[in-house]
Amino acid sequence: MIRPLYRNVLVLINGSESSIQAAKYGILMSKLYRCKLKAIYVVDTATLKQLTLNKFFVSEESKEYESSLTSDGQRYLQYVEDLAKSKGVILQTELKSGSIWSETVAAAENMEADLILLGGLDPNIKDKHDILSSTYKEILTNAPCSVQLVKEKMIDQLYKLA
Repeated sequence: MIRPLYRNVLVLINGSESSIQAAKYGILMSKLYRCKLKAIYVVDTATLKQLTLNKFFVSEESKEYESSLTSDGQRYLQYVEDLAKSKGVILQTELKSGSIWSETVAAAENMEADLILLGGLDPNIKDKHDILSSTYKEILTNAPCSVQLVKEKMIDQLYKLA
């Protein structure tokens, strides 16, 4: 017998609307395929360290910003957990810190993920070589499993129907 394609799915939450859409997509996948779902939010301390070393931030500013990002991450993870509960789906969440791409890849390896879901890139981004797209490139290059960029236009309607 063939094993299910999706047993463990990881979704990266970054606070953007597209990452919330990816979470909804993952919730629907979990409900449909009965797979385990985990959402992570990574506080990008690697970039904060670079900004501090390059004198864009002083140490105190960096710590304040990190604290703000941590509370944002907790809030976003709680939000997607509530979305999952409303659909009867168990969602494991984890707040991590470090480099976004390396923490995402590590989380996928640790949970033996079959799929990583990423929110679609915002079409309004003028510079396609920004930090988000370079992060996605690193995830795509280093992921131990398939990676899907969620661009489903009808996700809100599908989520409401589920």
